Amino acid sequence: MESVIVTEGLSKQYGKLLRVNRLNLSVPEGAIYGFLGPNGAGKSTTLKMLLGLVNPTAGEIDILGQRMERKHRLQILQQVGALIEAPSYYGHLSGEENLRILQKLRNVPERNVREVLKIVRLSEHKHKKVSQYSLGMKQRLGLAGALLAFPKLLILDEPTNGLDPAGIQELRELICSLPARYDMTVVLSSHLLSEIDQMADVVGIIREGNLIFQGRLERLHDMGQRRLALRTDNNNLAAALLREKGISLQQNGQWLFLPDLDDGTVAACGKFLLERQIHLLRLEERQKSLEDIFLELTGEDVGV
Repeated sequence: MESVIVTEGLSKQYGKLLRVNRLNLSVPEGAIYGFLGPNGAGKSTTLKMLLGLVNPTAGEIDILGQRMERKHRLQILQQVGALIEAPSYYGHLSGEENLRILQKLRNVPERNVREVLKIVRLSEHKHKKVSQYSLGMKQRLGLAGALLAFPKLLILDEPTNGLDPAGIQELRELICSLPARYDMTVVLSSHLLSEIDQMADVVGIIREGNLIFQGRLERLHDMGQRRLALRTDNNNLAAALLREKGISLQQNGQWLFLPDLDDGTVAACGKFLLERQIHLLRLEERQKSLEDIFLELTGEDVGV
């Protein structure tokens, strides 16, 4: 699968402050790429560099097979839609009038205005002044503007920020439908792990400007493998005996951690220890949640 976005050593420094440090991103074609990290991790700065809104201090950016530099920037951006931070609009104009301004600036067919209004479910409110729109409607109007040229690449910065649960669900369903319906690749940033988990195929996690994980979401889930936590009345002897029996384990404090064994092996281990006068006090199945994994990777708490 080809990569729609590739960066090599992408960095941004403001004075002595290094906001983005040598990022090597790879966004597969047709994927929903979740760009995840705590607030202030460098997500927005990275997305602005991808769009040419901020000049990198160092590194290279390739988008849709072309190097992002002055002579190619306009050609690249004609194939890209973006919503960075809060959407911009003219409050005294209607939703449709706002989109028609963008339609003329982007030189796309008028029918696209009707189509994107339908996609974001604003057709019934197209004549209403945007100043009278709810926050969710304004966010959907911003998304409509980003979709207006039906781009090959859509970049969204915290698209569900400030929305109520119903608005988040509606926007999530819309974003998830875009790759299949319109052959788009979507990059969306968020500090909410639960949002990325429900939308993304591929994830990049950034912390203090450094990329600390990149890969398919399944890989992130696999890092939370199930294991058995065992406590006995003589953990040291139990650990020695189980290792002699060929069971790999880790000892941490009052617990022995065993791999996810089948029921028969677990029963045999329990019987084996009991025959040697070692009594089981507790046996628990444990698995790291995605939040636990994120916390370990970033050292930050995460919104759920």
